[in-house]
Amino acid sequence: MDHLLLYALALCLGLSCAQLCPPRCTCQNLSPSLAVLCARAGLLFVPALLDQRTAELRLTDNFIAAVRRRDFANMTRLVHLTLSRNAIRQLAPFAFADLRGLRALHMDGNRLPALGDQQLRGLPNLRHLILGNNQLRAVAPGAFDDFATTLEDLDLSYNNLARVPWETIRRLSNVNSLSLDHNLITHVPQGVFADLRKLARLDMTSNRLKKIPLDPLFLRLPVYAKSKGSPLSSLVLSFGGNPLHCNCELLWLRRLAREDDLETCASPPELLGKYFWSVPEEEFVCEPPVITRHTAWLAVTEGQAASLRCRGAGDPEPAVHWVSPEGKLVANGSRTLAYENGSLEILVATVKDSGAFTCVASNAAGEATASVELLVSPLPQLSDGTHPPAPAAAGPSDILTSAKAGTNTSTTLPEGGVLVSELAVSSVLIHWFPPRSGPGVRMYQIQYNSSYDDTPVYRMIPPSSRAFLVKDLAAGRAYDLCVLAVYDDGATALTTTRRLGCVQFSTQPGYLQCRSLHAHFLGGTIIIIIGGIIVASVLLFIIILMIRYKLHGGQEGHKKAKVSNVYSQTNGGQTLASRAQDGAESRVRGLTGMVLSKDCEKEVGTGDTPSPRRRTWSRTSVDLQSKCPVPDRAEEQAPPAAVGERRWAGEWTDMKI
Repeated sequence: MDHLLLYALALCLGLSCAQLCPPRCTCQNLSPSLAVLCARAGLLFVPALLDQRTAELRLTDNFIAAVRRRDFANMTRLVHLTLSRNAIRQLAPFAFADLRGLRALHMDGNRLPALGDQQLRGLPNLRHLILGNNQLRAVAPGAFDDFATTLEDLDLSYNNLARVPWETIRRLSNVNSLSLDHNLITHVPQGVFADLRKLARLDMTSNRLKKIPLDPLFLRLPVYAKSKGSPLSSLVLSFGGNPLHCNCELLWLRRLAREDDLETCASPPELLGKYFWSVPEEEFVCEPPVITRHTAWLAVTEGQAASLRCRGAGDPEPAVHWVSPEGKLVANGSRTLAYENGSLEILVATVKDSGAFTCVASNAAGEATASVELLVSPLPQLSDGTHPPAPAAAGPSDILTSAKAGTNTSTTLPEGGVLVSELAVSSVLIHWFPPRSGPGVRMYQIQYNSSYDDTPVYRMIPPSSRAFLVKDLAAGRAYDLCVLAVYDDGATALTTTRRLGCVQFSTQPGYLQCRSLHAHFLGGTIIIIIGGIIVASVLLFIIILMIRYKLHGGQEGHKKAKVSNVYSQTNGGQTLASRAQDGAESRVRGLTGMVLSKDCEKEVGTGDTPSPRRRTWSRTSVDLQSKCPVPDRAEEQAPPAAVGERRWAGEWTDMKI
């Protein structure tokens, strides 16, 4: 009995194990591991029934569109995972977090748009990562952090990468093969491969590289173009299909012993289309840089921004950097910004910044320099170093004093004053009177609050000016404005200021602009009315022509009626054509007869002999005796010759039927 129970239990376990193989898949028992093969199985998702003993899982050539977090949960024994040639667009964060023993991950031939920092987390033992032939446009700098020191093969070919996380590439110390071909890469940093001592194959084919910088790795190892026949301790470098700029920067590559001759030069123009290896070394030349344009000198006030410009030209294009008056290299910081185009921005200038800045343009052929003189004027301050007096007192004040400090116009000095005129929506004209005593004025300064907040705005005016037009103001806003005179104190030789006066004003509201818009609308309305009158006149002219045409057509109808000698046999009257011959009376009746002509013509025959049907009399024919001519019964029986006398329908009113 015990043997039977053991046999049944083993049978059940065998059946349960057999059921763990997903449908439409093939399972190979490689005890103690398992291989699950689901290639071309028409799968839309990763199979749910996967044995945790699976060591190899192949899901190639299916229709899987997303990899979820639960798809590979608890698959700790999985070593080789192949998801090639699917339609994967979504890769959940930590989707492979449980695959700690995974060594190879193949995801080529999918539709991945980007790789984030968390999508490949949890793979500390990964050796081979194949991501070629996707739609990658960006790879996060931390995407390969978990396996940066273990990865041996990285394939990012046939993607849309314009930028590669080079700092991450620099840390792949164990990589043997690096495929970056068929991308949009335009730049390779200097020395990025220096620490990749095990690198044996570097493929940069078909990118947008104009140059390949000389790397220390290329000097340590022999460089070959093809792996066939190359020694084991060598580097196979492929760079064909790039728009190479054949100048002195590629001279190191030209001097390498290589077997291929398919690379061509894209520039300079004289070497366009020539084979790279057929160009003599003496033609790989560079042009030293030349400073083409730079700022000669610049004067600003302390606290303002200063912009220094410098442009250089050469082959290759020179890099521009700046040296401060103290001889230090100017780098990006809290106060300075150095741009690639050669511009230097000093956000907040200080007196210590005064001096000669040196612009240096350098390339592989040499360098060129130019000097830019920067003059930073100190802020105006009191001669004795104390705080300025009250606004009513006649004394110097700090130049940084806000315009709100003296909003009362009565605080002006006796010899000075400020007036406002030509007040508009966004501008105002300021007049002031210079002081009649004291030292000479170096310049005038206008202080007022800005259009959007209370931040003071400063304007420096030449000493010869007596008025200034303040622009770019906000409509319907109150402003506080002060005018100060900047002069040199003869006793201390320091720059001081004296307030000439302050004034308050408000710009006009913005409805004036609406009035101008109304004027535009009024002009458009007048144009529309004139156009309507013209159109109505044209329509009236067309209607008059149509009426004249109809009247002309009626007269032609009268002429045609005169020729007709056919008389109605039913209404006893004459035709409209016979009435037209009786002068002015017939003309008046002709207008009404035109309307009844069609009704009468129904009763009037077109031939000389009336049909028997028309000779039948009816009561309705007598009712029309005032409208249509009615023939006499005697005339109906008389021969045509006797019917020569014509009568109106009114003469038959006494006829009895």
